[in-house]
Amino acid sequence: MNKVNINEKLSLFSDYWNPRIVGELNGQHVKLAKLKGEFVWHHHDNEDELFLVLKGELKIEFKDKTITINEGEFIIVPKGIEHKPVALNEVTVMLFEPGSTINTGDVQNNLTRNKLDKI
Repeated sequence: MNKVNINEKLSLFSDYWNPRIVGELNGQHVKLAKLKGEFVWHHHDNEDELFLVLKGELKIEFKDKTITINEGEFIIVPKGIEHKPVALNEVTVMLFEPGSTINTGDVQNNLTRNKLDKI
């Protein structure tokens, strides 16, 4: 059992859309990521995702609406739901996802991270 200092972990990287694993529990990964710009439209066939905004403002576009998540707020995107995260300015997030989750879901492109670093 070790405590995790979120700010310390966030200081270890500066790239965007590349989550790092900072913890694991019950088959779930706890991840930190920095986001800026637009991600890709995608969905996850088998995994729900929780986005907790630590700093900044994150918009998640859905086919029928856009939801804004502010600091201290989170959203759970159910499996199968097409979505696209958008960060106009830098956003830091904590993600809770099953260990099997690939960041781009059903899409494979230059943003896909099949193996994540643990920090």
